Order: sequence, then structure tokens, then C-alpha cells
Amino acid sequence: MPFIPHTEEEIRQMLDAIRVSDIDELFSEIPGDLHSGKLTSVPSGISEMDVGRIMLARSRQDGHYINFIGGGVYEHHIPAAVWELTTRGEFYTAYTPYQAEASQGTLQLLYEYQTMMSSLMALDVSNASLYEGASALAEAVLAAARARKKLNKVVIPRTVNPRYRKVVESIVRNQRIELVEIPFSVTEGTIDIDVLRAFDKGSVAAVVVPQPNYFGLLEDVDTLTDAAHELDALVIGLVNPTAMALLRPPGRWGADGADIVVGEGQPLGIPLSSGGPYMGFMCCRNKYVRQIPGRIVGRTRDDKGNEGFTLTLQAREQHIRRSKATSNICTNQGLMVVAATIYMSLLGPEGLRRVAARCHHNTNILLAKLTAIDGVYRCFETPFFHESVVRLDQPVTDVLRAIEAQGINGGIDLSEDYPELGNALLTCATETRTVDEIENYATHLDRIMSRRSLDPPCAEKVAG
Repeated sequence: MPFIPHTEEEIRQMLDAIRVSDIDELFSEIPGDLHSGKLTSVPSGISEMDVGRIMLARSRQDGHYINFIGGGVYEHHIPAAVWELTTRGEFYTAYTPYQAEASQGTLQLLYEYQTMMSSLMALDVSNASLYEGASALAEAVLAAARARKKLNKVVIPRTVNPRYRKVVESIVRNQRIELVEIPFSVTEGTIDIDVLRAFDKGSVAAVVVPQPNYFGLLEDVDTLTDAAHELDALVIGLVNPTAMALLRPPGRWGADGADIVVGEGQPLGIPLSSGGPYMGFMCCRNKYVRQIPGRIVGRTRDDKGNEGFTLTLQAREQHIRRSKATSNICTNQGLMVVAATIYMSLLGPEGLRRVAARCHHNTNILLAKLTAIDGVYRCFETPFFHESVVRLDQPVTDVLRAIEAQGINGGIDLSEDYPELGNALLTCATETRTVDEIENYATHLDRIMSRRSLDPPCAEKVAG
């Protein structure tokens, strides 16, 4: 139930003003036989997560899939308070929060969001959100190109999400920016550092470094960052914010850290909902603050010494001439920022670390269960965060179709985007997955694999 901030004395004063003896009298038109009375059958309290599982179990009677899909968006537990507060009228129906007349409450929330994101990424400044992660990466590429005025070549590895690469290409291809894709090691699943080092110094504006990469694997970000800086290129980190609660933040990669960092904010309190809405984040070093799009909120004091918040940088087309704007994508998903801010506030640094650790723990269990099945092999031995790739000795599309019939979303078929990996399946387990659910997935997959005719293992196909 929504929190009502009125004291008993304030309630009494209001009732006296309208000459009503008590609140129940306001509902006197409701017949007495419709009143519920006291709740005598309510059991003793259990945790919010357990209540959520009970309600999900009941909803599955109408059809519900157990989700092992990752690939850029993730199913996390979201405390009820997050959206109870986010959908209050002060936030939910507020006028667009990027306008100069935004309320002090909204401005303070954006300031707190920026502070938390800057801390999480170990960088100087954060903007007040972008449309979503893919276009945020495109905006970072444009910002890097502006910062390195005479260079138009940006290195983007194939270990970056394929959808992100397509969006970046669509946005920057008419800006005279050349995207250079570099391969990954088929055995390690990470960026081939020798390919990066082969570029001439001063020939590249920026290098994109994902952490973790699309396969869930951890890149050698220190070596990659130093190698990019040796080329006199900026480093654009593309990160999962949940992972940053456990891993070294991008501001501390290598000797000097990443220069610009972007990613998808959906893991921070935003539910999976048919493809959106999502929210992109961007942080950077102070020296590049005028190259990034969006708004930056500052804290100040008025002439009477009262603390206040104000928009201190507004580089979008709403505020300056279109030709001068750093971005012409107007939507910034401000409501999603509200949810992310409340989520991070509720969990705090330790809570985020626990979520990340539980995700990693569950994925370890998932991999152990799946690779114990005949015909399922771990694709890479490289350290990973909460998703990884397994290789099947059967077509992944057919296996996923069969597992879906059992009420399980088994993962992502990588064969179209990464044919060199053979029948590869990207699968994920967050903190919401239970041991029973993982065991159920493995049991059904074992049965499906054993009942289908076996082809030669994909590892042999690739080797051949």
C-alpha cells in the first residue's frame, strides 16, 4: 500500500475541517456486507522474493517461461518499493525532466543518479541518461570522433553485441566515421590483442572495449586499454552495470582508465517487458564532458545560502541549434533513470555486489549441469560473468524449440551471428534462478539431446 505521510494530528485537522468524525465515514455509501473485516487468514510474513516466487508459480498456470536468456538484457529481482515509488505522480506524470523548469525533486534525483553512476564506473561525470545501450554506444563513438577531430576510424570488436554493432553502424555511417571490426580468438572468445596492436599509432580515434563481452566472457581490459592508449586512441568501455559491482571499474582499467563508458541500464531495476523501455548510461572524464550528449545536473547554493539543483550542461537539440547539438536523439528515458536511482539506493554497494555474486554462482551451477550432458560442451574456458557459451552436437534452433515446449527459454542461438562457433548456445542465469529451475532445465535438455539423432560433435566440425 502506498505510504501516506500524514500524521494523526493532520488527519484529525482535515476531518474536523469537513465535519467528519472519522475516515470510515467517507466510505459510508459502501454496504456493510461488502466490508472485508479483519484479515484473520493472513499467514506470517515471508521475504519479498519468496512471495514473488509463489505468485509466479500461480501465474504459470496461465503460461510462463523460465528464462535463461541474457545477451544484453537480464531478468533480475526488483524490490517492490522501486516501482511503487517510481510510479508516484511526482515522477510518473511529471513534465519532461530535461526542461529548464524541471522540479527541484526531479533535478535532485538526477543529481543522485549521476553521482552513483560516476562512483560505480570510477569516472568524473555522468550524464542524465540516453535512449538505450546500443544508441549510447553510437553516441560514445560520435563523442570520441569529435574529441579526436582529424580521426574518423573507430575499432569495434566482434565480441560486442551484434545488435549494438548494427545500431552504431546505422547512426554513424553518414557521419564519415569508419567502423573497423576486429576478430576474436575462436579458442578464447576474447579480443585478439595482436590485431589491435597492428594498427599504426595515431590512426585510430577510439577503441571499444566490452566488459563482459557478448559471450559473457571477461576481456583483458587492462592490456586492451593500455594498448589503445599506446595507439593514441580513446577507450570506450561498454559494460554491464551489475558486473561493475564486482569487477574493476572502467575508470581504473590499465594505467590511465577508460575515457568514455556506456552501457544498458536495464539491469538496474527495469523489468523485462517485450523489448523495452530501456535506458542508456554514459560516463566520461572531465576533459570530454562537452563532447557527450544529454544533460548534467549540478548542485549549487542561492544568494541566501539555500542548496539547490540546476541543469548545468544541456547539449541536446532542445536547448541549442540542431547543427550545434551533440545528439539529435531526444528521448532520454527519464522515468527509467528514476527506477535505476531508487534501485541502486535500496541495494547500495553491498547489495549490488551480492546480486552480482549470486548471478555468477548460479551460472557456474548452470554450466556444470549442462556440460554434464552428453553432446554439450563448454565453448570457452575463459573466465565469465553471469552468462556463457556452450556448444551442442545438434542444431541449436531445434533444441531451443523443443526446450521451449517445456516452458523454458533456453538461451540465444549464436549460429547466425557467429557461424564460426558452430552450434553455439549463449545461456544465462541471474540471481532469480533457483537450483530446482536449473536442474529442471538440465533434465529436459538431457532428455531432448538423448532422443535426437546425434551428429558429429561441433568441436570436431570446427576442427575439420
